[in-house]
Parts: sequence; C-alpha cells; structure tokens
Amino acid sequence: MNVQELYSQACELHKEKNFDATLKILDEIKRRDPKFKEAYYLEAWIYEDTNNFVREYRALEKIFSLLKLSTPKEKNFASEILSHMADTCAHLSLLKESKEFYFRMLKTADSPKVQCLHCAIFYGNSFEDASQDYFQTFYDAYKKILADVKPFPKKFYAHKKIRVGFISADFHKHPVINWSWALLTGLDKNFFATYFYSNDKKPDIVTEHLRASADGWRDIFDLTDEAAARLIRSDEIDILFDLSGYAAGNCLRVAAYCPASVQVSGIGYMGSTGLDCFDYFLSDETCAGDENFFTEKLIKLPHTHVCYEPPTELAPAPFPPCVKNKFVTFGSFNQFHKITESILRAWKKILDAVPDSRLIIKGKIFGTEDGKNFVGERLKSFGFDTARVEMRGFSEQYLLEYGDVDIALDTFPYPGGVTTCEALYMGVPAVSLYGQRHGSRFGLSILKNIGLEELAVNSYDEYIARAVMLASDWELLTLLRKNLRLMMKKSPLMDSENYLREIQTAFKKILELRKIH
Repeated sequence: MNVQELYSQACELHKEKNFDATLKILDEIKRRDPKFKEAYYLEAWIYEDTNNFVREYRALEKIFSLLKLSTPKEKNFASEILSHMADTCAHLSLLKESKEFYFRMLKTADSPKVQCLHCAIFYGNSFEDASQDYFQTFYDAYKKILADVKPFPKKFYAHKKIRVGFISADFHKHPVINWSWALLTGLDKNFFATYFYSNDKKPDIVTEHLRASADGWRDIFDLTDEAAARLIRSDEIDILFDLSGYAAGNCLRVAAYCPASVQVSGIGYMGSTGLDCFDYFLSDETCAGDENFFTEKLIKLPHTHVCYEPPTELAPAPFPPCVKNKFVTFGSFNQFHKITESILRAWKKILDAVPDSRLIIKGKIFGTEDGKNFVGERLKSFGFDTARVEMRGFSEQYLLEYGDVDIALDTFPYPGGVTTCEALYMGVPAVSLYGQRHGSRFGLSILKNIGLEELAVNSYDEYIARAVMLASDWELLTLLRKNLRLMMKKSPLMDSENYLREIQTAFKKILELRKIH
C-alpha cells in the first residue's frame, strides 16, 4: 500500500474507534513520509478522543511546523490548527498560551471556522484577563460569518397558552439538565405549552422523559440551520430559550434567524452571546454583576436563575475524612481548564498554611500518565510538594469520592456550577471567589441561596483565609457534613415550586414588554 491508501485505512479504523490499530498505521505513514500532515492531524484527534491532551498538543505542533502558509487554503488550515492548539492549551490550563493562539488564529485566516470562534469565546471565560474587548473581538468575527443570515420579520401571536421552545444539544444526561429539569418539565400546562428542538445525537432515558413531557418534540440535528429556524417559526413559538450559548453542539445560527417572538439564552452557558438575535439572558439578582458584559437585557430572578436537581440520592459520608485521617483534604473536581495560575498560587498558600493537609484534583486530564506527569511538573514549578497532591481521572461514581474531601476549593474566574452543587449536596462545603462578571458569581449565588454566603469572597487573600479558617474547625465541618443536604433542600436552590412561579412571571412579563415595544 502507498501512503494515501494507508491513510484511508487509518481513517476507517478511526471511525470504528480502533485507536491502537489506527496509531500503528499512522506510525508507519510517518516513518515513510515524515511530512504527511494528515497523519499528525488524525493522531491529534485520536488523542483528543482519549483525553491525552499532552500528546495531542505535540501532534498539532508538528503539523504547524510543516505548514508554509503560501496559499489561502494553507492559511485557513493553519487557522484551524491554531484554534485546535488553543483548545488543547486550555485543556492543559496553559491559558496565556491559549489566548495567544486564539488571536493568532483570527489573524491567520480571513474566515475562521465557526467552531473555532465558538471555542475562543467559550474558553475565554477561563482567562484571568479576558476583558469585554476580548469577547467583543470574537463576537464581531462571528457576526461576519452570520452576515448571510436574513432574520425573519418579528411576529407575535395570540395563543391561549404561551409557547416556550427549548433548543439545545444536551437533552440527555448532562450537567445542564441538573440545573434546568424544573424549567423543562414543570411549567404550568394551564398557561404554557413546551416545545423541544433537539440537536442531540445521544438520546437516553433523560431524553425520553423530556419527550414525554413535551407538547411538541422536534429533532433538528439532520436539518440545515435555516430549515430548523423555519420549523420553529411554523410552530409559532412565543419564547425560544437557548440552553447552550457557545457550548458544543449549539444552535446559535438557528437563533440568528430570529424564528421566535422573544429569544432568551442562559443556564447552559455562563456569558453573553454577543448577538442581537437574543433579547434576554436569564440571571438572578446575585449573579447578575456587571451588566456591561451583556448585549442582552438581563432577566434577574429574585433568588436563583437555576433550580438544582441532584443526579443521585446517594447519602453523604457520615463524617468528614479529617476525623479519620487526622488531616484536612481539600478538593477540586472542576475541569482543569478552569484552574488558573492565580488559583494554583492560592492553593499552594492554603496547603502551606494548613499543616499536613492534602489536595485532590480530579478531571479527564488525569486519566493518562502523560497528563499526570505534565500537571505534576507544572505543580512543582509553582512550589507544590506533589506528595500532598492526588490526581484522579474521570469516574462514573465520582460523587462517592466527595467522601474523601473535607473542603471544596472553587475555581476563578470560571467557577464551578453544577460541580459546586454536587459538592454541597454530598456534604462538602465550598469556598468560592467571585468577581463582577455574571459567570464568575455562580459560587456566590449558590452559597447565598443555601445560607453560606460567608464562604464566598471577592479577593484571593480572603479566599485563602476563609479556606484556612474552615480547615481549622473540624466540628463545623462535621456539622456541615450532616446538614448541608437538608440546607440545600430547604433553600431556593431546590425549591422548584417557587422557582417556577418566579420564572413564569418573568416569561409573561418579557413577552408583554416585547409586544408593547
């Protein structure tokens, strides 16, 4: 076989997810032709599929070194590779490098791929110094790609019931569902009719429950964006609620056609869409923060803009592990791209201030030895004693692992959302740092709603001091382990009846306001 035939064979094996066999063929291709770029690119995708972000980055670096950028086609491909490198750097928490690659991506090609811009905006929420100007730069680039979309004329209807359409790629077992279940299934059928527009290719039992609750269900993953928009338009939707923002599988281009009378985004994504097609963004009085980060008007619910639905009834461990271990264990189960240099410095100071304490960090990156070694070296560069840090990969029963954690340490400026709720539900108090952006204030909103606002602070010094103080009070940790779940259940965060009352009032109000204007 020649190199091209071998590559075709490798592609077929990759489709079958036979990664080991694919890599073996790719090694043979690279031996025969070290400059065969496609081999390195397929290799990079395999490493992304297997969460080996270290090797993924090395493969992407090799591709970029082989590019000459002499034609528009090469420049566009280079732009795609730069975006992929930026994504991979984010997975490795090399956030300064990630940001730089996104800007280089934008400068390299006249028309970057849509997905590249989505990622630049999404991961921008992790950057410590991401300003409104950063987001605006990529919003503007995305709007250029949407320039061919011609929005439908605004139209209002006189339905007996308000038709609310939900659009997402995540109508399956997914963290978004843990925050939106009440909204998706609980609207009063006397006043509301619900329609679902699913871009979801992974249906499961959650999908079936949602389908059964819906007044209308439409699978749109095989439709063009315009066809999906026309379908929504034909259903005469009063309020279209986008649950994805810039997350994977999003339908922003569908929304750009303005198929509904009023369009709202929120819950599934932490920031503004930056798009004129959305009228509102769902927030709450605590989370809202600086409204200048939004092009949408904010719906500010009185208590919480999410309603937590736990994924399990597993009981918390009866005691915090410090009682048995005789030392305190901090933990973070947030995705690694949220762990910035400033957070690492803060964690180092916390460990230094709490004798014999340990830190558990958990995420996909730790599923490979390459990932553990990479992070281990990075921690050493910040002065960590890595013998005090345990790295754990993804696991299906991860909630049980909160039994090994005394105190959860939140990330910043991209904090935990559902992750924080899960820690609290499993009896683990969380210390959170908040800023001015809506997306940086999830921890504050969650903790305030359950009566633990004092664990949310607005400076790194206070974050460190609060974690150290909590670590010194084992009696309090024991009380919280026993009572946090009950505190959550009695709080606005899990009061679906009141949540639905507040959001239904908001829906009626925004629809009437739009009709007037």
